[in-house]
Amino acid sequence: MKRRTALLALPALFAGGCFAPSGGGGGDDAADRLRVALTFPPVAALSPYTDDALLLTRMGAAETLVTPDASGAAQPQLAESWEFTDDRTAVLELRDDVVFHDGTPMDAEAVAGSLNAAAAADPGVRVLRDVGLVATAVDADTVQVQAAQADPLLVQRLGAPSLVVLAPAAYADPAAPDPVGHGTGPYAITAVQGTQSATLDAAAGYWGGPPAADGVDVRFVDDADARTSALRAGELDVAQGVPVAAVSTLGDAERVVTTSLPRVTALQLNTISGLFADPALRAAAVAAVDVDAVVDGVFEGQADPAPGLLTDDTLGSAARTAPVLPAAADPAGAAVRLATYDDRPELPEAAAVLAEQLRAAGFTVEVVVQTYATLEPDLLAGAFDAVLGSRLTLLDTGDPVGYFATDWTCAGGYNLARLCDPAVDAAVAAAAELTDPRERRQAAADIEAQVLSTAAVVPVLHEQSRTGVGRGVQGIGDDPFERQVVTVATSAGR
Repeated sequence: MKRRTALLALPALFAGGCFAPSGGGGGDDAADRLRVALTFPPVAALSPYTDDALLLTRMGAAETLVTPDASGAAQPQLAESWEFTDDRTAVLELRDDVVFHDGTPMDAEAVAGSLNAAAAADPGVRVLRDVGLVATAVDADTVQVQAAQADPLLVQRLGAPSLVVLAPAAYADPAAPDPVGHGTGPYAITAVQGTQSATLDAAAGYWGGPPAADGVDVRFVDDADARTSALRAGELDVAQGVPVAAVSTLGDAERVVTTSLPRVTALQLNTISGLFADPALRAAAVAAVDVDAVVDGVFEGQADPAPGLLTDDTLGSAARTAPVLPAAADPAGAAVRLATYDDRPELPEAAAVLAEQLRAAGFTVEVVVQTYATLEPDLLAGAFDAVLGSRLTLLDTGDPVGYFATDWTCAGGYNLARLCDPAVDAAVAAAAELTDPRERRQAAADIEAQVLSTAAVVPVLHEQSRTGVGRGVQGIGDDPFERQVVTVATSAGR
């Protein structure tokens, strides 16, 4: 197919780029740069094969072939259109005006190489687990993606942050792609200061039009109070993750952009080791939890009590089935190590409330609070009896069945409860074959009831995102999947 000549523009890359504090010597140039604080630091040098992929999309540095709309359906991004040629193969037409930040054009060979590198990653990326993805360039503007077996979510998978498309030069180390200067977003990463900060400049020739700011200076700040204080002090234009308790402390010069999320805060119980390997003790823990105390007390009513793992909006017209719990046993002082992380500031307080409820029911509870980056290896290894965490249920594929596959099956890549129930696995496998969206959502509602019936988890609440912005800031990402913060339209208004 015919390909237009793309504008090749190489942004200036520099090794410095320290974050300039408000009132520093930046002059007029500094006034045109966005000062942004994100909620967690990189854990793997911004490798897209880890949770760092979310940082790449939130900074506006990297993009995927498709992007989900509010319902989770795939919409065009780097791919303009697509069609299924059979039940396991899709052909995508690429935009022909995209240039990587290193100046090379984004063509089908580059896209296929990027996707195949992700498919070969070890450990594998969650969204491609057991997919057997193979990407092939058909011509300069056309790429074919094929799964090993029928996959109705094949195109939706391509919107996962872990599948951002990077320039070929990013893959010098196939195990750890380097996104610095290799993305396609409105802003090019020019420097990364470890886990502290990153500097980005506006990408010349960006396919979506000129970015509204000259650049972005990003701090990675896992202390929510510090982010909010910096916003109040005028040191930031954008602070992601404003705590509920801090909303009322913001002045007339700041405001909060709120977005409802398909995000569940849930207490997950370790089903294969420790006291909660006993379903009767899990049932006792489920019965002990009063979610209203967390919603009304910790979240000050700025969240919804969870009717289940999935939101009503996610399920649409699907009917929920009431779970049937095992008979509960007397805890008799059984000891519980309950872990949570303070990257989300409400979680430690919520964990304290839940711990008191469990103690009142007869458990002995120790609460462990660390940063997510510190906790993650132990969480995945099942080192705790219970974990209070926050999870976007449509994160990888925009599909609730995909969430159950990654979080609640024996081979799931993020199964913190370590649940391995053949009936749940069979239901997920059957639902994965469905192609009608309404049928998939009803199947998801039924699977939810199966999972809840194991007493492996207590859904507590569904959250909202709160992004604090300074006076005059416009164009901030309004994204229920929390993939975008900085967009091509974001401006500081200073």
